[in-house]
Amino acid sequence: MTTHEPPPGPPVALGTWPTPVEPLPRLAAALGLGEADLVVKRDDLTGLGGGGNKVRKLEWTVGAALAEGADTLVTTGAPQSNHARLTAAAAARLGLRCTLVLPGAADSPPSGNLLLDGLLGARLVWSGARGRGELDAAASDVCTRLRERGARPALIPFGGSSALGARGYVRCGEELRRQVPDLDTVVVALGSGGTMAGLVAALGAERVLGVDTGALDDPVAAVRAFTPALAGGGATRAPLRVRRDQVGAGYGTLTGPVKAALTLAARTEGVVLDPTYTGRAMAGLIAAARDGSLRPGRRTVFLHTGGLPGLFGHKEAAAWAGTGVFPDRP
Repeated sequence: MTTHEPPPGPPVALGTWPTPVEPLPRLAAALGLGEADLVVKRDDLTGLGGGGNKVRKLEWTVGAALAEGADTLVTTGAPQSNHARLTAAAAARLGLRCTLVLPGAADSPPSGNLLLDGLLGARLVWSGARGRGELDAAASDVCTRLRERGARPALIPFGGSSALGARGYVRCGEELRRQVPDLDTVVVALGSGGTMAGLVAALGAERVLGVDTGALDDPVAAVRAFTPALAGGGATRAPLRVRRDQVGAGYGTLTGPVKAALTLAARTEGVVLDPTYTGRAMAGLIAAARDGSLRPGRRTVFLHTGGLPGLFGHKEAAAWAGTGVFPDRP
């Protein structure tokens, strides 16, 4: 199924901009970088529904849905999807209905993002789907049934990622140019591709390091699919910087390097990450500092894309964090 991509229109205001940039001197020192070399862009503080990077994308995709007269937002995602949570929050903010189409069967009792989905008023449809294709088909069926009942549904793309949604991260890249004019590298979790694509369009491929989270089989292709609509041909053809060494046994699994990254960020700077996205991105940043890809004297930005509720909804991570037994250093 191909998700309908509405023409670009004015974005709807959902977030609080610009998000702050904060220094990470103790973490930088722990990684052998200069104290001024590492900062964090706090896109976990975007305001709506617990915050996170999906708010920037939803401003555009929901804006287009409103322009087309939608009264119901429909989207898909994993059970602990941050995008699904924030789609529900956007619907609540704007007085729309929301249906979230999820794979598998209901998780009982709900935790993490699922608990917030319900609190925000979303209707959950457990589709039994196994794999992205079945999930897309289930979402299409849900939209058909809603239309038959007189609703006007808009299908928001999986992960909020599309060329339209990625415009939100073009704006983020423009914010970073103003806030950190000497930035050398932005490190970001690479999931469904839209966040990295927008940053590449704004900053150039050489300044963006994506850390694969295992959400897609070919995340590089996803990024490349979005960039032509965002930037000129040069940005589209430039080699992308992607690390694929932090996926471990697969999306959603908790790895040793991610445990170490969660611990180090929390105990040096009081910054809390999630085990699926930002934890992997930080593990990739640590690996890059170790292998010399990130060097002292050059300014690195860690893009904190949010996702804290996912920590509480990840059974393995929650059990591990509850033991109080952590690695001393990555």
